[in-house]
Amino acid sequence: MSGHPSPLIENYLREAGFWHMANIGRGCKLDLKLISAFVERWRPETHTIHLPCEECTITLEDVQL
Repeated sequence: MSGHPSPLIENYLREAGFWHMANIGRGCKLDLKLISAFVERWRPETHTIHLPCEECTITLEDVQL
């Protein structure tokens, strides 16, 4: 993954007002093991991540941060 949206869709993203979303996380290093652990514990029926200690809900504010 290059981190840059394809030039073929850049104008569509800009017109839709989502260009900023396509650039979130640029320059950040991803921890693939951590992401995999969260994916394994995700429960789509309740929109929560079940952890050994409790459960956690990711809010839109969390995503923004």
